[in-house]
Amino acid sequence: LQFLSYLGACDRLLKQGYEEGQVEEAMEMFQYSEKKAAEFLHLLAQFNDMGFQQNEIKEVLLLCGNQREKALEELVMK
Repeated sequence: LQFLSYLGACDRLLKQGYEEGQVEEAMEMFQYSEKKAAEFLHLLAQFNDMGFQQNEIKEVLLLCGNQREKALEELVMK
């Protein structure tokens, strides 16, 4: 049952246009919480579009617990 809900969550995130590898990584990082993974992927894409480096974005989002404003401050200060 848990595996099926994981697959369903991954499928919904993939349909939003996120890459498979990123979806799987985000799901693992957030103990398979679709909500938290979706927030993370959304912010990752947003900050990526702003020109920040992906590895820095991931690090900051994890440290800031997906808090957009706090993460943005951290990225700008780097």
